[in-house]
Amino acid sequence: MTRSVTGGSALGNQLVIEAERFIRNCYVELQKSEKEAETRIHLIKQEIFQTGTYEHTFEELEHGAKMAWRNSNRCIGRLFWDSLTVFDARGLQQEEQIKDALFHHIEFATNQGRIRPAITIFKQKKNEKDFVRIWNHQLVRYAGYETETGIIGDSSSIDFTKVCEQLGWAGAETDFDILPLVIQVEGNPPKYYPIPESLVLEVPLRHEEFEWFEELGLKWYAVPFISDMKLEIGGIEYSAAPFNGWYMGTEIGARNLADENRYNLLPRIADHMGLNMKKNASLWKDRALIELNSSVLYSFNEDRVAIVDHHTAGMQFKVFEEKEKGAGRKLTGDWTWLIPPVSPATTHIFHKSYENEIMKPNYFYQDKPY
Repeated sequence: MTRSVTGGSALGNQLVIEAERFIRNCYVELQKSEKEAETRIHLIKQEIFQTGTYEHTFEELEHGAKMAWRNSNRCIGRLFWDSLTVFDARGLQQEEQIKDALFHHIEFATNQGRIRPAITIFKQKKNEKDFVRIWNHQLVRYAGYETETGIIGDSSSIDFTKVCEQLGWAGAETDFDILPLVIQVEGNPPKYYPIPESLVLEVPLRHEEFEWFEELGLKWYAVPFISDMKLEIGGIEYSAAPFNGWYMGTEIGARNLADENRYNLLPRIADHMGLNMKKNASLWKDRALIELNSSVLYSFNEDRVAIVDHHTAGMQFKVFEEKEKGAGRKLTGDWTWLIPPVSPATTHIFHKSYENEIMKPNYFYQDKPY
């Protein structure tokens, strides 16, 4: 959490160190003078001594959020870090206000399919009661239900779906029920808010060659809004800072819809394709996987919804690497996440190694609140 302490303590000194490191790096990138940086650091030290913490200016918040995306070792889409739109929602205190800000974020980012990377940052965490949490893993996510005849919907959402039901929400128990937003403020009981259908853009999946594919009744939502990670900038933690980019096709086609512990669609697709599923050597899983991924890319492109294939994403990451080298910055990355789950050896990333050092600012996982 944010190191809200009295001046002179060990934690206070650590917060000063974190803040000073961030300000120096941030101000250099913003082309501010050393004098401006020194003046700002002096003011921050005073604020920490007097209050135990400090607050970022909007300029610091905005650039810090962008730096955090640039430092995200698991993200292959970092080339576009500087295009992030930052919404400052630190002044919002009530669940209704926060809900409205999240609805605005969804609408702005979706942009009728011309997806815009964005982040909405709510107030910094000061202690175990003074914080904002969004309980959803993603702002838009499908529910999951355990039934006597098997799992309906997204199995990864089963626990959270039960939480929503305990709060009073009821889904239709289809494979694609959109979960409500669950918001908690200052340690109060969480509140849930259904998302208006008009805000959520979904893409029905079909295939360029297989007419039967559309009959499967598959779809996926257009924008991935990660909403359960915390943003840390200069020692300050923002426990609610949902952000989005756009999908890489394999995230949907090779993981969400294909993983055995998710929608597990490969057997159904292979059956429709007439593939031999009695032996692994027929490569039925591989062939079904390719066609599922082809369907995702084809459908999104047909509906003019932004998406990137893994080959293009790999090429974009190579440009990012070159730009970071040109800027004199150290490149870090988590190879196990950067390689795509389909044909990784066809990308340059597979044949390289990356140092998985954690740089700050950055986004970090948090314990689930339920």
